[in-house]
Amino acid sequence: MQIIQPEDVKRFAELDVVVNCQAYWAQYEPQMDELTIPFLGEARAALQYPFADLLASGARLAMGSDWAVTTANPLEQIEVAVTRTDPENRDNAPFLPAQRLRLDDALDAFTAGSAFVNHDAQGGLLAVGHRADLVLLDTDLFAPDAPPIADARVRLTVAAGVVVHEADELG
Repeated sequence: MQIIQPEDVKRFAELDVVVNCQAYWAQYEPQMDELTIPFLGEARAALQYPFADLLASGARLAMGSDWAVTTANPLEQIEVAVTRTDPENRDNAPFLPAQRLRLDDALDAFTAGSAFVNHDAQGGLLAVGHRADLVLLDTDLFAPDAPPIADARVRLTVAAGVVVHEADELG
């Protein structure tokens, strides 16, 4: 999903259509000036990646990677969804900042939303009876003094209840 006419935003929820988003593109970077805005024009360019409007309308968001043309790192993608800036160029102006997501909404799109769109009834949620998939980070992303999201490091990864990654410095 890249561009949606404002009058169509509410239709996603009305039609129970999942919005598949590659959040990493929702940032202001040189390609916007060189390719995207000249091709789309200013009016349509301002309609790009309306994550917040879609969520407010009741639409279900599913977020994931556009690998191999963007990063596969979900923390970088989540940071873009929340800040609308490039994690490698955090001083850049946010791209359409009114469309930022709250961290909990971005995490929900990357977990429960993606599990839903993939028909994975056992994934995307930590609950009794569900598959135990989780990641332990080295920081609390919700803490007021938390570092930028993409700077967090994975300390432990559990897939289906089995530890599949453990950082050397874990302790």
